[in-house]
Amino acid sequence: MAKRIDIGGLTAFYGSHKAIEDISMTVEPRSVTAFIGPSGCGKSTFLRTLNRMHEVTPGGRVEGKVLLDDEDLYGPGVDPVTVRRTIGMVFQRPNPFPTMSIYDNVAAGLRLNGSYKKNQLADVVEKSLRGANLWNEVKDRLNKPGSGLSGGQQQRLCIARAIAVEPQVLLMDEPCSALDPISTLAIEDLIGELKERFTIVIVTHNMQQAARVSDRTAFFNLSAVGKPGRLIEIDETERIFSNPSVQATEDYISGRFG
Repeated sequence: MAKRIDIGGLTAFYGSHKAIEDISMTVEPRSVTAFIGPSGCGKSTFLRTLNRMHEVTPGGRVEGKVLLDDEDLYGPGVDPVTVRRTIGMVFQRPNPFPTMSIYDNVAAGLRLNGSYKKNQLADVVEKSLRGANLWNEVKDRLNKPGSGLSGGQQQRLCIARAIAVEPQVLLMDEPCSALDPISTLAIEDLIGELKERFTIVIVTHNMQQAARVSDRTAFFNLSAVGKPGRLIEIDETERIFSNPSVQATEDYISGRFG
């Protein structure tokens, strides 16, 4: 079931460098929230704090709270691996496991998470590939390498792999930046379908994409190079793009900087 995320006073560091500072927001369940802002303002860093991927980077640490339906994901005794199973992630470039077949790519997380009988595994793989709108394109070549698919198909394969383990939240870090326009449209259509089942957060540099796919949009910025990124405002997407509350948001959206 999709879950709500409440972030309070979150600051993230790389060693002594403060990357983002004092970010608070709520991400509603069964919705798409887009993060926009200029390069280097901390959008992807913030995204990675939501499932504790940030701390995989040497020196990465956070202060503040991230609550998933009132459960503190940074609380004592919370297993980061369990967090990442609950909050899945799709990265900027498609990253199927190169030596695995299409079938095994989708099944990889399921096999790690526990014992599945062969027929159960096959059912979940098919369901996940259908959920990623990929089944009809690959059903006759499930034993072929995932790396042999086109870029857009590989990204949908990665989405199928992510949703196979039934996360509650799906994070997407510029999932279309390496794709052609037709593949991008396929991913955007898929996001619209997936939000019926998952809470989705997407980082994008594409203003039109944010306007098309998201329900709410958060604008991030930084006061100067080397300064920490901050959340400037978050609101309904239509309002952000038509009547933002902060001048800096309007300046960014209208192309005056960034």
